[in-house]
Amino acid sequence: MTWLVTLDAALLHWINSTGSNPVFDFLLPLFREKWFWAPLYLFVLVFFLQNSGSRRGMILIFGLVIAAGLADFTSSTLIKKNVRRLRPCNDPAIRELVVQRVPCGSGYSFTSSHAANHFAAAVFLSFTLGTRIPRVRLGLLVWASIVAYSQVYVGVHYPSDVLCGGLLGAAIGSLVAHGFDRLLGRNMPEESGD
Repeated sequence: MTWLVTLDAALLHWINSTGSNPVFDFLLPLFREKWFWAPLYLFVLVFFLQNSGSRRGMILIFGLVIAAGLADFTSSTLIKKNVRRLRPCNDPAIRELVVQRVPCGSGYSFTSSHAANHFAAAVFLSFTLGTRIPRVRLGLLVWASIVAYSQVYVGVHYPSDVLCGGLLGAAIGSLVAHGFDRLLGRNMPEESGD
C-alpha cells in the first residue's frame, strides 16, 4: 500500500510542478470554477427544454441535478468525512512541495467532489444528449477530465482523489441515467408528444 501512496505523491508532483506552464497556470484555475462553465450549463438547459418538450425537458434537468447532487453528497458527506485525508496543500508531509495556485480550503481531499460532480453530469448527459448528438459524448468526458485534472494541477487534490471521484461520479451518473431511461422510455431526449 505504501507504493500507492508514493506513486500518488509522485504523480501529484509531476502534474503540479514538473508539468506546469504559463498557459495551464492561467486556464486550469478557471476550468475548475462553476461560473466559467455557465454557458455550457445554459446550453444544456435550453437544449433539453427545446428538444424534449417542456415537461420532459424539466424531468431530464431534474435528473441531471439528482446525478450531480447525489455524487456531491456521496463524495462530500459520506466519503470525505469518514476517510479524512488531508489535501496535499494542507498535508504537513508534502505541503512545502505543492505549488498552490488557488486557496487550499479546509475540507478533506478524498474523494474529489469536483471530479465526482462533473463526471456524474458528463455521464448522465452522455446517456441523454448523446442519444441525439453522439459526438457530444467524447467532449463531455474530456470536459469532466479537464476539471478533474485541474484539481491536481492547482494543488488541492491528489491524482487518486480525482480518479476515485471520477469513477464514483461516472457510476452515479450512469445509474441515474438508466433510472430516468426506464422512467421516460428509450431515447430520452426524443419528443414524446407532450
